[in-house]
Amino acid sequence: MSTLLIILNLIIFIAILAGLWMMTKKHVKFPTRVFTALGLGIVLGVIVQLIYGSDSKITTQTTEWIGIIGNGYISLLQMIVIPLVFVSIIAAFTKIDLGEKFAKMGSYIFMFLIGTVAIAAIVGIAYAMLFGLDASSIDLGQAENARSSEITQTAKDLTATTLPAQILELLPANPFLDFTGARATSTIAVVIFAAFIGFAYLRVARKQPENGHVLKRAIDAVYALVMAIVTFVLRLTPYGILAIMLNTMATSDFAAIWTLGKFVIASYAALITMYIIHMIILAVLGVNPIQYMKKTAEVMVFAFTSRSSAGTLPLNIQAQTNRLGVPQAIANFSGSFGLSIGQNGCAGIYPAMLAIMVAPVAGVEVDLQFIATLVLVVIISSFGVAGVGGGATFASILVLSALNLPVGLAGVLISVEPLIDMGRTALNVNDSMLAGTGTAKLTKQLDEKVFNDNHYDELSTSR
Repeated sequence: MSTLLIILNLIIFIAILAGLWMMTKKHVKFPTRVFTALGLGIVLGVIVQLIYGSDSKITTQTTEWIGIIGNGYISLLQMIVIPLVFVSIIAAFTKIDLGEKFAKMGSYIFMFLIGTVAIAAIVGIAYAMLFGLDASSIDLGQAENARSSEITQTAKDLTATTLPAQILELLPANPFLDFTGARATSTIAVVIFAAFIGFAYLRVARKQPENGHVLKRAIDAVYALVMAIVTFVLRLTPYGILAIMLNTMATSDFAAIWTLGKFVIASYAALITMYIIHMIILAVLGVNPIQYMKKTAEVMVFAFTSRSSAGTLPLNIQAQTNRLGVPQAIANFSGSFGLSIGQNGCAGIYPAMLAIMVAPVAGVEVDLQFIATLVLVVIISSFGVAGVGGGATFASILVLSALNLPVGLAGVLISVEPLIDMGRTALNVNDSMLAGTGTAKLTKQLDEKVFNDNHYDELSTSR
């Protein structure tokens, strides 16, 4: 009987996939298809859990088969991340002029990314204290204990070396190894390696113009090839989101979400507050935040549902260049560097809130000195946090270890982690778009005509 029910569930799922495909054939707009997939995924996931339960054999096997679509989609996103980051940074160097403009551009992007992660840490601390979050009030179940043991072991591996040695880990000693994503710091290592190639290109272009021209054409050709692959993968977005949301809702522990509701609410209160601060920063710079929100909504939805800052990079860059009027060089730099530096959600708010939660368990007084130290540690730890799954955990391990707090307690929120991670990812992506838009505005390179134009093309995923 259970086999028949599983087959019935899969038939319904396939029928909905076919419906999404028909919407594509009828040229329904991409945002409409994404929101449709999002809504259907949530509804179907809730129905599956209500009928069968989150831990039943039927739910487990149904989600395993549906996971071929959802997890396969995430795997394809991960496949394109490193090549895209690498070629995007190199391509950015071919579109800039060496000198004062480049120095300003780089410093402004860095300022936005690091400045906002510091603010995010303060916001996280404020909400953790406002809601009175305390890890000691959480009853650790089997999942939490297992996660705590895993994190503790990971922390031992990460902290086995000295701080100078950890800094050296950021460097691409073997870039070909980092292209495989084998290390926790592989993303930032690829960014650094690409920057070296970019500076080398500028040197060749200045001293050997003919060779520089050939290199530029080759880089542009490779960039076009990678973007063609990216476009193909991102066309699968509605199908992937449908599967991801269905599985997330079907297997979520609603009882844990209810029990940990205060922590979820506090997290989203902090995330929303930080997003509002982003909009205030834009308004202060003279950028219309309402227009910005409209033009980036599609990217934010994608980031929220996919839970992958890195996977959202193509849409991030396209939205900046085609809709916000940000020069491609700035968009490439802000989007790529935003994957591994200053992520407001995963490297700012989350580890700061977690530290405040864990401090009482360790008997540490949360005073002004502790808060100032925490903010500084968060800023430093935000370097090298990859925009892929596990980035928030990596940041939390670094922060808790630096403050001599029990690292294992980073697993206390494992039951609601997917729910919180959606908002964190969206904020991470918005921070990098803010950095690009703000930098373009400050350097007077923002195309106001493009930014204010309400008749813009859809992103390439819909084509």
